Amino acid sequence: MGGDSARRQVPRTDDMLADPRLAGACAELGRSLVKQVIAQVQGQVRAGAVAPAEAIEETVRSLPAIAATLRPVLNATGVLVHTNLGRAPLSSAAVAALVAASGTTDVELDLDTGRRGRRGKGAIDALCDAVPAAQAAHVVNNGAAAVVLAATALAQGKEIIVARGELVEIGDGFRIPDLLVSTGARLREVGTTNRVTFEDYAAAVGPETAFVMKVHPSNFVVRGFTSSVEVDRLSVLPVPVIADLGSGLLVAHPAIPNEPDAQSALAAGAALITASGDKLLGGPQAGLILGRVELVERLRHHPLARALRVDKLTLAALEATVRGPRPPVLRALEIGISDLRDRARQLALRLQRNGIEAQAVESLARIGGGGAPDVTLASAAVSLPPGFAAALRTGNQPVLGRIERDRCLLDLRALHPSQDEALYLAVRVAATSGAGNGCLTRIETCTS
Repeated sequence: MGGDSARRQVPRTDDMLADPRLAGACAELGRSLVKQVIAQVQGQVRAGAVAPAEAIEETVRSLPAIAATLRPVLNATGVLVHTNLGRAPLSSAAVAALVAASGTTDVELDLDTGRRGRRGKGAIDALCDAVPAAQAAHVVNNGAAAVVLAATALAQGKEIIVARGELVEIGDGFRIPDLLVSTGARLREVGTTNRVTFEDYAAAVGPETAFVMKVHPSNFVVRGFTSSVEVDRLSVLPVPVIADLGSGLLVAHPAIPNEPDAQSALAAGAALITASGDKLLGGPQAGLILGRVELVERLRHHPLARALRVDKLTLAALEATVRGPRPPVLRALEIGISDLRDRARQLALRLQRNGIEAQAVESLARIGGGGAPDVTLASAAVSLPPGFAAALRTGNQPVLGRIERDRCLLDLRALHPSQDEALYLAVRVAATSGAGNGCLTRIETCTS
């Protein structure tokens, strides 16, 4: 009888959906998603965790803000380009362009003539304007796709010469040599793990050579008895040189002087460069190909290019990133240490006034995303007891920090000052869960 009574007390789904607040949510989020949340709350009512009279209120509280499972996360790791967190955050200009392109657009239409136009012309023109040494450009869906398209279109059944020390592994176990071989090309490795000379490359060039590939080892550094050959020296060889730069830096930046950039590589004689759009460029995920017009056109007209093409949203966000204001990644790279220290002190003082054991401390941030692996950036952080790590990560507003010396550090370099208030509120909420007395939680994340 008790079970029957409990079931009778559970509000009916149709009755709950008739509530104006849930009816409105159906219009915004979709009926099926709202019904899923209702079912979860009904289960809580049966278990006695929620009173029947509170079922609708609990459902409203439990509804997601959007009809997708991706959640905004505050990046307090100190890693500017964090792969696990979606790499580069978009600028406001890129977000606005993306929203504007979300409806019907002239993505492949020339409005002046009424005929079909060049897909992504605006983004292509923006890249060529930003990199004067580039005669032409093409965009695919990510950096690995740019490498695969180049190898397929130019080297299928032929040889690619590459230094052994540059056969790198990128994120999630993907390896450059595996990508290249998958295209039907053959690898001709030269040099040793730590040393390669111009003579090694020159001796390997032959009738079967399609191109020489120069791969930037963007997620590790080899020191000691080493040597490598730069693009300007390789460019005198009788075959094209393709430079895979990885991080997407279009022009040199004084904060990371050893990071290769597209303009310098092409000016030094590279026939093509490939790079990612969602790292130091600060745009959406994309693969960038810039260089000589005849080679870019061969890639653009290859059948594989259709399978790797990007959508209108990516093109819009990419163009706005290149033409618009400095993106968040570059702002985070350039922010002064004094500003970071002031923000950390203010946050720590506010938290202390609420009885939270918080301290402003010095910190070291990193570029991440497979860029400038040997560069550290002076930063500032709020230091909390280690139990805050899990509580912040699993809160309504997720925050990802890092554990260092048994403390939870919330590094501010990757956060815009406008996010400080949300960070403060998230810590206060986490404190109510007893996070200060929690156990140590270590977070293993990929930063390449």
